[in-house]
Amino acid sequence: MNTYSFLRELADSWVLLAMFLFFAGVILWAFRPGSTKVYAAVAKIPLGDDTKPKSMTDKGDDHV
Repeated sequence: MNTYSFLRELADSWVLLAMFLFFAGVILWAFRPGSTKVYAAVAKIPLGDDTKPKSMTDKGDDHV
C-alpha cells in the first residue's frame, strides 16, 4: 500500500470520526447547562459602561 492510499483511508475513517467527535464536543460544551449565566454576562459587556468617555466630559456637553 502506498502512502497516498494509506493517508486517504486514514482520512476517510479515523480522522473523519475524530473531527466529528470534536465538533460534537464543542457543541455540547457551548450548550452545557451552566453556560447560560456566563453567556448572558458576556453579552452585556458592550452595554455595561454607560458613562461617557473622559474626553467627552472634559469638553462639556455644549457641542452635542
